[in-house]
Amino acid sequence: MNKIILSILVILFFNNCSFNENSKIWKNKDKNLANQKNIKKIFNENEKLVSELNPQLKLDLSNIETGNKAINNQNNIGSQTYKGSLIKSANYKFSTIDDINGLNLKPVFLNDGLIFFNNKGSIIKYNNDQKIVWEKNYYSKSEKKLKPKLYFANNNENLIIIDNISKYYSVNINTGELNWSKANAYPFNSEIKLYKEKFFAVDYKNTLRCYNISNGSECWNLPTQDSFTLSNAQHSVIIINNLVIFSNSIGEITSVDIETGLIIWQVSTQSVGIVNEAFKFKTSKLVSDGNSIFFSNNRNEFYSIDVNTGTTNWTNEINSNLTPVIIDKLIFTVSNDGYLFIVEKDKGNIVRINDLLINHDIKKRKYIRPIGFAIGEKNLFLTFNNGKVIVVNLEQANILYIEKVSGDYLSEPFIFNEKLYIIKNGSIIVYS
Repeated sequence: MNKIILSILVILFFNNCSFNENSKIWKNKDKNLANQKNIKKIFNENEKLVSELNPQLKLDLSNIETGNKAINNQNNIGSQTYKGSLIKSANYKFSTIDDINGLNLKPVFLNDGLIFFNNKGSIIKYNNDQKIVWEKNYYSKSEKKLKPKLYFANNNENLIIIDNISKYYSVNINTGELNWSKANAYPFNSEIKLYKEKFFAVDYKNTLRCYNISNGSECWNLPTQDSFTLSNAQHSVIIINNLVIFSNSIGEITSVDIETGLIIWQVSTQSVGIVNEAFKFKTSKLVSDGNSIFFSNNRNEFYSIDVNTGTTNWTNEINSNLTPVIIDKLIFTVSNDGYLFIVEKDKGNIVRINDLLINHDIKKRKYIRPIGFAIGEKNLFLTFNNGKVIVVNLEQANILYIEKVSGDYLSEPFIFNEKLYIIKNGSIIVYS
């Protein structure tokens, strides 16, 4: 009898609850399904497929203007004066650096030599004969074990250094003697930009900091939204007129009054969920022609935004975190899967796309990633993570030659004083 009563109760329960679409059980299920439908993937597992566009289109670069800018405050260096054919002419040696892969390391280029660092944080100044002029280290024994990575800027008298273990300091560029040294609350992860008597950098907490060059005291700081994870991508800083503009790890671009540190405008290029995925997100350096700011990321987004208002001029689908180069009315960039894009600067229309890895085996090319590029005269010099350099004629997109420089990681190439510089682990190679 008890079993019969129990069976009846069970049947009544399911009839009145489970199979009634208005019951709480089914309401919760629908709610969960709705939530799942609203979930957006931060990163698509499948990259957008790219094909060539107008691959035979010839560009007329006969009137191209070249310069000798190793760096400037707008990151707009254009085409550099370099007609070389990758003939090795010098080699600056330093002790190998741990975890060099993926780091945005750059020497300080001088007319009489260059400055770099080694795996213990020693700053080394070389002359043009690759001889050491001076070598200085301002780290304690325990700090040396952390193997700090250094980032530089200079005003011809003083060398400003920030690092990834929270120190920032200044040395005399001629003697290497310490001017001052201070510590930040968090490590730095950005370019350094100098303006008059101040310099600017961004730390891992997405805070822009302004310091006095003379003594390292802080002028002001501007925090932006932090991410839950650390990003390996270096933040970018540019200076235009009275504005300092920077990127952070979650895709925000912020414009700040250079004197007061007050926000002028801020643009968020990503959804809120990016704070959980910042370690995967990579943005190129910001580049400006004075009117617009150009940048791209590894989420198939290339942006042009107005300098004064932050409004979007145009966007296009290009998957790249390499620094674009502006030449006259065109923008040159290379996607993360090895395609050369040429884009109209004012409207964002793609003029030409060329596959620079077209002769590579399909199975192998998925492991090949471009690191960076520089443009010398009418040629593009592109480095890859497999230790190779490809030289491409930009007018016709012909691959002129391929040079094997290293067995693995290479830095982006740099052009200065009509020479090409490439960093591999343990040395800086110079080509004439």
